[in-house]
Amino acid sequence: MSTTMTERDMAVALEVLRASLPRRGDKGRNDRLFLEALHYFSTHNITWRALPERFGKWNSVWKRFDRLSKAGVFEIFFDHLASLSSSAHLVQMFDSTVVRAHVSAAGAKGGRRGTRSADRAAASPPRSI
Repeated sequence: MSTTMTERDMAVALEVLRASLPRRGDKGRNDRLFLEALHYFSTHNITWRALPERFGKWNSVWKRFDRLSKAGVFEIFFDHLASLSSSAHLVQMFDSTVVRAHVSAAGAKGGRRGTRSADRAAASPPRSI
């Protein structure tokens, strides 16, 4: 699986990002570098602190990502990208919050658990004092 973006893909992503940004507030210094940092972050499955220095301070990248995600920019961004695709409606994603584990995966004790009948419990001596 290729994790690099072509120049055409990056140009489309930059155009869509700029169209999705709010009109008010401080604009980012370098949108391309920011998108490359997000791409690197997601494809390499790292923490924010592990971002290479070439993307700038990790905290600045994270603050911008946090601010834009709270403003709903990424929902608009992905909606715009999906509208450009002729096959986006065919792709569905899911995450672990919708996948249910089997009952035995919860750590409960397995096997048959017999209950003592009331007669047998009354006939036997108490187990503790």
